[in-house]
Amino acid sequence: MYHLARNSPIDGAKSIVKDLKGELGFAYIARARALREKGHRVISFGVGQPDIPTFDHIVESAKKALDKRITGYTETQGIPRLRRAFADYLNERYGADVKEDEVIVTTGAKTAIFLAMASYISPGDEVIIPEPSYPAYGEVARFLGGVPKYVPLRFKGSSGGFELDANSIASMVTEKTKMIVINNPHNPTGYVFPPKTLEEIYRIAQENGLLILADEIYDNFVYGETPFRSMTSMPGWKDYVLYVNGVSKTFSMTGWRIGFLVVRGDIARKLAKLAVNIYSCAPSFAQEAAVDAFKGDWEPVRRMVEIFRRRRDIIYEELSRIKEFEVWKPHGAFYIFPRVSTVLAKGGLSDIEFVDLLLDKYYVVTIPGSGFPDTAGRDYIRLSYSVSEEDIREGVRRIADAVKEIMSS
Repeated sequence: MYHLARNSPIDGAKSIVKDLKGELGFAYIARARALREKGHRVISFGVGQPDIPTFDHIVESAKKALDKRITGYTETQGIPRLRRAFADYLNERYGADVKEDEVIVTTGAKTAIFLAMASYISPGDEVIIPEPSYPAYGEVARFLGGVPKYVPLRFKGSSGGFELDANSIASMVTEKTKMIVINNPHNPTGYVFPPKTLEEIYRIAQENGLLILADEIYDNFVYGETPFRSMTSMPGWKDYVLYVNGVSKTFSMTGWRIGFLVVRGDIARKLAKLAVNIYSCAPSFAQEAAVDAFKGDWEPVRRMVEIFRRRRDIIYEELSRIKEFEVWKPHGAFYIFPRVSTVLAKGGLSDIEFVDLLLDKYYVVTIPGSGFPDTAGRDYIRLSYSVSEEDIREGVRRIADAVKEIMSS
C-alpha cells in the first residue's frame, strides 16, 4: 500500500541548486520596474548591457533570415559562415591562428563558460578566480563540485586603481588546482590586465599544467590607458586556454544569445557532444545576423565605444565630487567601482543596505559590491554607465544627496 509523502518530490532539488546565489543585477531589474510602474523616474546603473539598440544592418540581416524562414536547427557547433567570421576576427585582430572547426557557437557567453567548466571541472578541483568577480565563474564551479579559490585584486586608491599580483595566483596553486579564470577587461572594476601580468599568469599555467578560462567579452571596450592583450596571442595558447567571447557587448546584442567558445579542434569536437545535450544549437536567424555583425560595417561599434568613453569620463568626474567616495577611472568595459567604505561606516550600513537606500528612497539602481564574489567587493558599489549623459549626471546627483543625508545624520 502506498502512502502520500509528507514532502512533494519536486521539493528535493539538489542542495547546491538551492545554495546558488544567482546574479544580483537581475534581481534589481524587477524592483526598478515596480517603482517605475508606481510613477517614479528610476535611473538604472544596474545590469551591464549597452543602452544603444542593436545596429540597423544587423537587425535587417535577421529580418532577411526570418523572411527566408531560416528558423530551424543548425549544426551544434554553429553555422560554418559564423565560425569562419569569428575565427577571422580573432586572427586579424590578435594573430590567433584559429580555424573554423575550433569555434563552438553557444547560446551566449554564459553557456560558453558553463560548457568549458562542465567539460573539465570535477568534484574537488580548485578554480582560481580574481575577485571581485563576475558571479558565474564561482557559481558554476560550485555547481560542478569544484572549489572556487579567490585571489583579491588590490585597490591602490583613486590614483592607483586596481592591480592583480601574479605572485598571489602562484601562491594559491596546489595539486588540486585545475583552472585559472581571467576576465579581461574586468567586470566589475573596469580593470584591464597589463600584458606583463597576463604573461606571468600564462607562465604559471604552463609550469603547472593548468587551464586558463579567458573571458574577453569586453575586448572592444578598451580606452587606451592600458594596452589590451588577448590570451589568444600567447604562444601555444591552444594547449592551455579555453577562450570565451560573444556578440552581446560589442554589437549590443544581449538578447540575441550568441556566444563563442574557442578550443583546439580535437577538443571542440568532443565538447560539441556535451553542447548538443545542453542546447542543441544557437538560434539560427541570430547566427545569420551575427555573421553580418562581424563582416559588416564596424563604424557603429567605434561610435558606441567612443560614446562610452565620454560617459566614463563624465561619471568619473561626477562621482569624484563626492569626497567620501574613492573613485578610480576604469580602463575598460563600462563599469565603475567606487569604494564607499567611509559612507558605510558612518551610516552603519552594509553595501547591500546602502544600495537598497539608493533605490527605495532616491530611485537609483546600483549593484552592491558583495554581489561580485567572494568578499573583496563589500566596500564598493558597481555602476554601469550604459545610460545617457543626462541620466549619469542626475543619477550621481541623487547619490550625492543620499551621501549628504547619511554623513549629516
